[in-house]
Amino acid sequence: MEFIILILIGLAASALGALVGIGGGVIIVPLLIFFGINMGILDRITPQSAVGTSSIILIVIGLSAMISYGRSNQVDWKNGRLFLLGIMPGAFIGSYASRLFTIDSFNLYFGIFLIFLSTLLIVRDRIKPISIFQDERYMEPHVDNMGEVHHYGFPAYIAIISTFVVGFFTGLFGIGGGALMTPLMLLVFRMPATIAIGTSMMMVFFSGSAAAAGHILQGNVDFWYAVFIVPAAFIGAKIGVMANHRFNSDSLVVVLRTVLLLLGVYMILQTII
Repeated sequence: MEFIILILIGLAASALGALVGIGGGVIIVPLLIFFGINMGILDRITPQSAVGTSSIILIVIGLSAMISYGRSNQVDWKNGRLFLLGIMPGAFIGSYASRLFTIDSFNLYFGIFLIFLSTLLIVRDRIKPISIFQDERYMEPHVDNMGEVHHYGFPAYIAIISTFVVGFFTGLFGIGGGALMTPLMLLVFRMPATIAIGTSMMMVFFSGSAAAAGHILQGNVDFWYAVFIVPAAFIGAKIGVMANHRFNSDSLVVVLRTVLLLLGVYMILQTII
């Protein structure tokens, strides 16, 4: 039974994560906690092992989706390399900060974080892009997968500082960074959605790698569970990318933010009940 659950977690989380550019860690971690600590089916799970194992899975999801989006010209490789200067050290440091969690504190803070992400997904289409960080000196043309040319640019220090913060939460909660990077690129860096989602999966791969390195050094990765989730995550990520190319993802974003909201409320209630 536990192996079927692990495979389903990998498929569902990676498909949704690749579809909307969030990576899937925000789904993997609470599901591992639910079936592990709450239901007792995955009896080897702790808050730290859920986060650490999720980081390993995010490497696979990020790599699979990044390659697919890269082939369709949906990855901004130049600015993506700039983002890595902040997100990778942030993720490594965040992985060590996760050792401070107890199960109650993890449920509380991760629940609050999920509600924050859900709210961000609800309002992101209503928030006007911030132009304060745009500078004509950095503007460059970028061609998306539809052949449309977009112009955007931003100072390097803004990119590095903001992605360091994103990376810290990546390592802390095992979320891959995409859940924060996609709104950041849309609202602050004013990147088009098609390029933001693809570039976000690049961040998921590299931030997941940095976070996983920290968690492996601390012994927080359950490789036995990862063996079952990884192949399913690889396939699920391919499915998510194909769905992104063929369907309007707005309705699935609505489903995703509803699920995140319910998961967040549930995890907070676990600390009260």
